Amino acid sequence: MIVTNDFEVRVGARTLLDAPGQLLRVQPGDRIGLVGRNGAGKTTTMRILAGETEPYGGSVTRSGSIGYLPQDSREGNIDQTARERVLSARGLDTIKRSMLKQQDLMENAEDDAKRDKAIAKYSRLEEKFETLGGYEADADCAQICDNLGLPQRVLDQSLKTLSGGQRRRVELAQILFAATEGSGKSQTTLLLDEPTNHLDADSIVWLRQFLSKHEGGLIMISHDVELLSAVCNKVWYLDAVRAEVDVYNMGFKKYLDARATDEARRRRERANAEKKSAALHKQAAKLGAKATKAAAAKQMLHRAERMMNELDDVRVADKVAHIKFPEPAPCGKTPMNAHGLTKMYGSLEVFAGVDLAIDKGSRVVVLGYNGAGKTTLLKLLAGVERTDGEGGIVSGHGLRVGYFAQEHDNIDPDKSVWENTIDACPDAGQQDLRGLLGAFMFSGDKLQQPAGTLSGGEKTRLSLATLVSSRANVLLLDEPTNNLDPISREQVLDALSTYTGAVVLVTHDPGAVKALHPDRVIIMPDGDEDMWNDEYMEIVELA
Repeated sequence: MIVTNDFEVRVGARTLLDAPGQLLRVQPGDRIGLVGRNGAGKTTTMRILAGETEPYGGSVTRSGSIGYLPQDSREGNIDQTARERVLSARGLDTIKRSMLKQQDLMENAEDDAKRDKAIAKYSRLEEKFETLGGYEADADCAQICDNLGLPQRVLDQSLKTLSGGQRRRVELAQILFAATEGSGKSQTTLLLDEPTNHLDADSIVWLRQFLSKHEGGLIMISHDVELLSAVCNKVWYLDAVRAEVDVYNMGFKKYLDARATDEARRRRERANAEKKSAALHKQAAKLGAKATKAAAAKQMLHRAERMMNELDDVRVADKVAHIKFPEPAPCGKTPMNAHGLTKMYGSLEVFAGVDLAIDKGSRVVVLGYNGAGKTTLLKLLAGVERTDGEGGIVSGHGLRVGYFAQEHDNIDPDKSVWENTIDACPDAGQQDLRGLLGAFMFSGDKLQQPAGTLSGGEKTRLSLATLVSSRANVLLLDEPTNNLDPISREQVLDALSTYTGAVVLVTHDPGAVKALHPDRVIIMPDGDEDMWNDEYMEIVELA
């Protein structure tokens, strides 16, 4: 259970949310959709509710366990296996490691006394493991992971060998695994920020069913309308203009209808009030010309002012970022040529001997199951990581690369929005950069905000903004529509469809592929190349 009291959220001098009293309350059975435009404060609010940071004003009271999935995957101990990370939600990973240690001592003990001691300790550990449901938990862990697209072979790999998408699935699996502990009703409150990022279509269907049956509390940020409609029975709408939250005790579809009806009522009432106010001002002006009628005129003006002040605010239409990609610099026929690209993690081979020629204006989609090396391939092409072996990248005439990283690795979280932009575009004039950032909805105090406090959608917009000044003629885009609200997503799709340079795209978003109009496809991890045809569209969401 979570309850706020006189809750106020600020970033710098900007108030994001002011919720008086105990307006925000999460109880078992509440499945709340936290919605609002990018930058309204959803992620910041979620982080505070989870206890990651403190509110500017008021307090948050929490009872029971909390399962928090942030937008950015937590690294933690990257030497852990995926299985150990999931089992750690109940402390079973530590017990299991101790059992394995005692088992090794039993098998290799030098004398009977040491063996007997190891056997006794192993028995105590096994009893505790069994009491906590350890053996069943192992199967539950594997089942949840499988439903989230993490097969058995992945569970025994260390986290450092997994892709960003796989690591996020592990974090989600850990939280859901913790929420299924015990035989009674779940008391865990789940706080999930964009939980469908990196999930394929089948995993999203399974997650939708899991969350619909969750008996504890739930707050979820998502731009997946189908997920919100299927799961949520309440909606919190964060109004970025008023810095307030509207609470709707209804499902998402009914909320959309109620909000539309409410907005129509507000506009109608304001229009009527404005007519009456104008009439009162006109009459007051006539009476005010006569000294004997001055008091009556003043009363009319007060009445008109009171009438307007008592109206509910009409929501201002959300601002829209003007997202575009750069005008590509001139280049040769083949600005980039990659040959023999190979990536290893210890003895584990991700892929080997991948060849790829990026011709001027070519449009390539990279497909493959999660962990096949799609993101790693883009990092090699961008020069962020080095290939293992003798392969490499040959730069053609005039090559300029623009790289969009799905984990926003190119953003320094400790630097401000403005400092990140200056670092990315050192040759651009400050006035030009201010205009550029303004087009991407960064201005005023927002420029000095630490990038680490931005929402996922805002980080996406900042990363895209830094591409514009680059005049890149080869764009490497890794999930560029993640975390974006519907309007901003459409802006990115329009930018993709009109960009004239070369693009290498990794995405789960069928709309992004359609906007790109690809001419080629690369299938990872084998690196097989084929001409694009619509049959490949069927596996985009599964890739």
